[in-house]
Amino acid sequence: MEKESPSPHIFIPDWWSEAADSIALESYTSSPPITFVCGAKNSGKSTYSRHLLNTLLPRYKKVAYLDTDVGQPEFTTPGCLSLHIIDEQTPDFTILSMKTPERCIFFGDTSSKRDPKAYLSSIYRLYDYYHMEYYQSDKLRSSEKFPLPLVINTPGWVKGIGYEIIVEMLRYIQPTHVVQIRISAEKKNLPSGLFWMDGNQKGHVNLINLSAALQDSSNRSLLIKKDSRRLRDARIIAYFRQCFPCNFTITTNKELAHALACHPPYEIPLSKVKVLHLHCTVSRNEIFHSLNATIVGLAVDHRTSEESKDYAPWCVGLGIIRGVDMPKELLYVITPVPLSHLDKVNVFLRGYIEIPTCLLQVRGCVSPYMATSVLPSN
Repeated sequence: MEKESPSPHIFIPDWWSEAADSIALESYTSSPPITFVCGAKNSGKSTYSRHLLNTLLPRYKKVAYLDTDVGQPEFTTPGCLSLHIIDEQTPDFTILSMKTPERCIFFGDTSSKRDPKAYLSSIYRLYDYYHMEYYQSDKLRSSEKFPLPLVINTPGWVKGIGYEIIVEMLRYIQPTHVVQIRISAEKKNLPSGLFWMDGNQKGHVNLINLSAALQDSSNRSLLIKKDSRRLRDARIIAYFRQCFPCNFTITTNKELAHALACHPPYEIPLSKVKVLHLHCTVSRNEIFHSLNATIVGLAVDHRTSEESKDYAPWCVGLGIIRGVDMPKELLYVITPVPLSHLDKVNVFLRGYIEIPTCLLQVRGCVSPYMATSVLPSN
């Protein structure tokens, strides 16, 4: 069996590898596994999820990955819930990896606590899309495509409302496997056993309890605390670095900030887009002014008046609002989203995801807002 090369500074214990192998081997005689990975903060959920992806890929060639951690996502920017179809292994887990999702919803915050109902609704919509397109449907069978396994990465908020959210996710998704990574501080763990079961769940679930990867001589978990704010900023910076070609020389955040400030933005007519502020209410007179120098989700909403208004529209990427020209009724947007996709955007979503401070500290750069080199978006 093909194995990924060890990542520098990343330790995959034997018991983790054995558990991942068992999940993959079981799939030979049954439907592809739907694996739900959960546990306390900094217990190694993301690392195990990536390792499981690499274990499944040689068998399936493609694996679906549902990321429900809006604070520390693996392949997108913070504030996003996303479904990915992964078709290649990632040997080095220490390298920041940005991928274009199959489907994405901009939640607009780094925690579900501001609106748990909207958070769960978005996860359900992403899972339903996976189930219809890649797991079990007449459409899948008619196209002679094989169903794909799914790996679900979850946030580390496992107490209070966070626990209730985990329970609701488990009950809705009904995974075939639940991997719970437990740390030595028992009070910080989820309850043991099938804690989410209430008698209404169908089918068999395989519960796998794993201890954290690193232990001291007394078998206590050694957790590596993450600088969450720095990691979130790094992902936003990496995302907007995609506005420029790979061969465009940018080696520091200061250089990127200057390049973004000088980058010709797209012109978006105010009449083309609807602006929605997530998790808060903004007066009508201040809606567009409140967008200036902010990050927005660029979404496409094709619902008719008869369709449900409860679910969030699909998001195709993020943009920085570089300026708002009220007399000309134009928004100036910088984004790596291709023009072919940007032309379909009809909703701007403003949440609580902020531009990293290092990208705002630019001096001596001519404002491009009214420049003749502005790129039009038809």
